[in-house]
Amino acid sequence: MSVINDKSIDAEGGDRRTPHKRTRMSPEARRDQLIEYGLAMVGDRPLEEITIDAIADAAGVSRALLFHYFASKQEFHVAIAQAQADRMLARTEPDASLGDPIAILTASMAAFVDYVSENRTAYTALIRGASSSDAAMREVFDRTREVMVARVLDHAPVFGVEVTPVVVMSVHGWIAFVEETTIRWLTAETPDAGTSTGGTLTRDELLALITAALPALAAATIG
Repeated sequence: MSVINDKSIDAEGGDRRTPHKRTRMSPEARRDQLIEYGLAMVGDRPLEEITIDAIADAAGVSRALLFHYFASKQEFHVAIAQAQADRMLARTEPDASLGDPIAILTASMAAFVDYVSENRTAYTALIRGASSSDAAMREVFDRTREVMVARVLDHAPVFGVEVTPVVVMSVHGWIAFVEETTIRWLTAETPDAGTSTGGTLTRDELLALITAALPALAAATIG
């Protein structure tokens, strides 16, 4: 799926391209298209502000048709969150061709920081899913975190670390540390001179902090 250019969507979530043309699409393609519009909108507004009317208008379809693909507004929001999570996981997929475990970790974390920086509103919505009262939204968050944890544990033997319950718990804690530290870095109110994104650290300093924390944690579990 390609991301729809936000310039085609006006401030109200409508599509500037007129008149709307109803294109015959397969059910799967139409559903993907509607999610694409949602992903484009969540780039500059909170997920809860994306309305069914805005999506229907942007896609040139009726509310009734949109509800044919999504049973409720909440189900549509969950689909957007899942698509956002899938893109983040694809972007941060470890590159085994780098060979060195630290190089693999650093590259993956660099991709994570850059992705979150570029999609801060959407990522914040995903993180909020952890405390959502909606079970489906929490499930999206939990599945995403489990994939991230599994990626780290897959490389544990390379560091000479046996995967034990303590190690699994520690990796979950490290993932939470990475998420919280990155979010705080992005939302810091008083950026230092010379920082491109804001926060009390530069991007490289943030990357060094979260990357170094994992080997240190691994050493503590076997020490």
